[in-house]
Amino acid sequence: MAELNSPLILGDLHLKNRVVMAPLTRSRATDDRVPTPMMAEHYAQRASAGLIISEATVISEEANGYLNTPGLFTDAQVEGWKAVTGAVHERGGLIVAQLWHVGRVSHPDLLQGETPVSASNVQQAGQVSLLRPKRDYVVPRALEIAEIKAIVEQFKQAAIRAKDAGFDGVELHAANGYLIDQFLQSSTNHREDEYGGSVENRARLLLEVMDALIEVWGAGRVGVHLAPRGDEHDMGDNDPRETFGYALEALGQRKIAFFFTREYLADDSISEYLKTRSGGVPYIANMKLSREDAVNMLTSGRADAVSFGKAYIANPDLFERLMQDAPLNELIFDNMIGVQTAAGYIDYPSLQDQSAHELVQH
Repeated sequence: MAELNSPLILGDLHLKNRVVMAPLTRSRATDDRVPTPMMAEHYAQRASAGLIISEATVISEEANGYLNTPGLFTDAQVEGWKAVTGAVHERGGLIVAQLWHVGRVSHPDLLQGETPVSASNVQQAGQVSLLRPKRDYVVPRALEIAEIKAIVEQFKQAAIRAKDAGFDGVELHAANGYLIDQFLQSSTNHREDEYGGSVENRARLLLEVMDALIEVWGAGRVGVHLAPRGDEHDMGDNDPRETFGYALEALGQRKIAFFFTREYLADDSISEYLKTRSGGVPYIANMKLSREDAVNMLTSGRADAVSFGKAYIANPDLFERLMQDAPLNELIFDNMIGVQTAAGYIDYPSLQDQSAHELVQH
């Protein structure tokens, strides 16, 4: 029976426990998308997790949709990440890089005036996050075939840089309405070429990128983040079970390390269904999990590992708190994202800090 502190093998990754830190965009990199010493401290504080999945990291300047998110396309960025991975490894942790292209979830003001790209010219509803004054999303430009091939190569080069930076593997961000998801789901992919129409065609970019990452890392150090619920960035699919089921079957044949989806604990959980079609690929569950939920998912076999996002923002020692069933720090929403400050980032106290403070008070 799996427990929170049970070791776990995900492909070639040997986890000391089954608690995973979810990718968390915090926008603390420099304007040139270089990770900072403060980021190294942030990740090192959370190294007791069985696995850390890095915040989403863009594969090129054209792939971005947010200010001050980190990249993996320059030498300076590699050097910045080396400090992060080194700090995590010094404290006995594992960390994989989440590779990212936002596609249409951007704006010309973030792309030197260029139009965001996507599978098709389907405009996203709503307004761009964090830009002030607020701006509506624009109609994206459908990528040409040659451009798609170039983006696959950018993912491969980012994977090579991730290895140079000392990561333990990579995860492809194919979720939450970003570029790979825009190709995969039918509401945003109206193409009539080999990248559109059938589920096999819509999944082609996902699988081509995964194959490129596997070429660099080997399948045992490559994972994927999927969003079958389509509940982010105005997404949707005519038949998500068939679309994502096909994708998971194809990825299962490649024997990748893991797949990661958002889980809402519904009785008809699509994530649980996908697990049956994944050919045994380990499953990391995420989203709105309480300690009790996480324990139940592991002991029942519904998930192989459990992941926490916001709880890891406020609790650098979340694993220890879960093991002791200790109270969690309250999440402070101020300074969560988009500010260059240590407050709300590396100043949350650990249980040890709190105990020492109580001793001083007494």
